Amino acid sequence: MADKVVLISDDENFFDYFKSKLSLRKNDELYCFKFDDIPAKMHLIVHSVLIVNSENSQDKTLELLSFFRETPIIVSAYNTDEEYKVKCYQAGMFDFITPLISDKELQARILPALSVAGILKKSQRYREVLVKNNIISSNNEVYVDYGYILDKELEQLANSSRKSCFLAISPDDKTKFLLQANQIETLILNSIRTSDILINYAPNKYFLILHNADLLTTEKIWNKIQLQFTQKIYAGIALITNQSRQQLINEALNKLHHAINNSKDAKTSSITTLSNNNGVAQIGNFKMFRQEFEKKIENIISPVFYQIQQKYSTKLAGVTLQQGSGDGYGTFYIKGNHFIGGFRITSPGFSKINIDITFQKGNDDIDSKRITIEPEELEQGLLEDLLEQFIGEFITEGTDDE
Repeated sequence: MADKVVLISDDENFFDYFKSKLSLRKNDELYCFKFDDIPAKMHLIVHSVLIVNSENSQDKTLELLSFFRETPIIVSAYNTDEEYKVKCYQAGMFDFITPLISDKELQARILPALSVAGILKKSQRYREVLVKNNIISSNNEVYVDYGYILDKELEQLANSSRKSCFLAISPDDKTKFLLQANQIETLILNSIRTSDILINYAPNKYFLILHNADLLTTEKIWNKIQLQFTQKIYAGIALITNQSRQQLINEALNKLHHAINNSKDAKTSSITTLSNNNGVAQIGNFKMFRQEFEKKIENIISPVFYQIQQKYSTKLAGVTLQQGSGDGYGTFYIKGNHFIGGFRITSPGFSKINIDITFQKGNDDIDSKRITIEPEELEQGLLEDLLEQFIGEFITEGTDDE
């Protein structure tokens, strides 16, 4: 594999001097750029080793280091100011040398940097394959297929004694358009460990698995993450125990929307179990309970069903979307040639809300599940999430539906 070295300096003499000290092979590549050339030469710098002359260019060097944090950069200077060297290391410098370094020592210093550049190049190839196969996002190390990743992690955690937490993360409806998805991903990734896992769930909505962290530790980590954002962002936190994937998602999403709807108490609500009695206490009797559920059908269920139908009506080829409501129920159906999905909301006895989800192939192959929540937990955001998840599962399960 050919090596690529880039010399960066505003002093032409620096180029001539280091060219004579480098022992490069015939197929290796060597480039020489001034600092102002960098914006136009970005494509040549990727997967290279940079040797940067910081003499009389300290600010430019620090700016360069901050921008190319994942690139092995060797800084060269006569200046031995320890404070400046510390700043360079903090900004991501790989190594520090002086122009007086011997040729042999230079080779010894540059070989590890070339090795790192080679690893980064190979990793980029692997990354391109993962992006192409829709495993991770194109902008960041964020997983896309949350179902597969969660099943894999829960299986491993079931055989482990370590505590881990699961977070559902999102800004509220007022600020979600002020935050770019890439911005949210970057700030979270910069605040967590490489062993933690960030997963994309929906636009501007993420799942995060924090390994070896209990609820108290997770809350502290989340508070630090929140400080990175200029806009308000929320999280619902669930301790991973023996829940199924769906139970874990529902628990975190319920707490997320509870935190959003009670923003004054967002920091504590994310780890507080939602009361199972609030709905009964607020409604008081059967008649009022029934009226409350009918209001939810009118004000939440029917509007959300309609919005989701309009959103996907032109995006899903070969399927039909239907939604409707009646006395004590709301339904949403998605139908393919040989595959049908049903999403039905009822409130038997008007004390709980049941969401029954079914997928059917043919007459006998039927898969069904039920989600039961408290009446006060059925808010627009949660219903949108569950319906988006239902459609996502239909698309995944029905990929062979021709």
